Amino acid sequence: MSLFQPLAAYAVTSRDKVLDLSQPHIMGILNVTPDSFSDGGQFNAVDKAVAHCKEMMAAGATIIDIGGESTRPNAEVVATSDELQRVVPVVTAIRQQLGNDIWLSIDTSSPEVMQAAFEVGADIWNDVRALKREGAALMAAKLNIPVMLMHMRGEPTTMNNLAQYDDVVREVMTELEVRIDEVTSIGVMRENIIIDPGFGFAKNYQHHCALLSELKSLQKLGLPMMFGISRKRFLAEVLIKTGMQAFATTKPFERDTVGTAAGLFALQQGASIIRTHNVAMMQQAVALWSQLSAYDKHQSLSLDGYT
Repeated sequence: MSLFQPLAAYAVTSRDKVLDLSQPHIMGILNVTPDSFSDGGQFNAVDKAVAHCKEMMAAGATIIDIGGESTRPNAEVVATSDELQRVVPVVTAIRQQLGNDIWLSIDTSSPEVMQAAFEVGADIWNDVRALKREGAALMAAKLNIPVMLMHMRGEPTTMNNLAQYDDVVREVMTELEVRIDEVTSIGVMRENIIIDPGFGFAKNYQHHCALLSELKSLQKLGLPMMFGISRKRFLAEVLIKTGMQAFATTKPFERDTVGTAAGLFALQQGASIIRTHNVAMMQQAVALWSQLSAYDKHQSLSLDGYT
């Protein structure tokens, strides 16, 4: 059996739009924060944010994930008013200047921010806290939009102390399943849930290795999966442990090659959405995956126009 299997036939809806997740999607990261670990301060002006969004769309992104709060380890909580001022003008400008075809995801835990962003054109709620803030699950049910539920323990200030598992794959899957049951009991539609195993959140190096190696196990939940490991510390640790210290610098963008390889590995195990800073590099990997997953041993690959 080929390693490159087609994705399951999932789809999510937002308003009158349908996102077909039986084909891989690249989610480009757009941090409109002053302090994100990789690109804080680079795109927190509206014109720069729109320009970067346009670049990522041209490179192959079909979803843009806009975040106004850093959730790196030990990050402090951002005031709702600050998050609103960062996110809403950017969503408004993207919709006005770049149209409605691009899917806009909001990386927030605040129901107030998500509602305001939805009102100016956002499509998806990406919540690292899995709708655990007061009123978040009710808001998700009211808006009736796709929601990404990520696995995390605690908060960014406490999560590293909670990275203790007997069986990380089983426990992540169980804790996600519990949270899915909780939010659906409040009114969130199961068919609009996307799961995120939470790489970089409440997990150490060994946990990341085990989870990435057995990511396919999460398919038992019967929901589409988003995979986000772009530029995270685990990737630098991989390089250090394999003797490539020269590439494991303090510059997160130098982790893009190994991050793209991890994304390809996640696609092989059923991930539908790959969240990345480097859209162009990931798009090339997706192009390879798409050709190989569609390959039929009785039929040659279509290489028209390539040399």
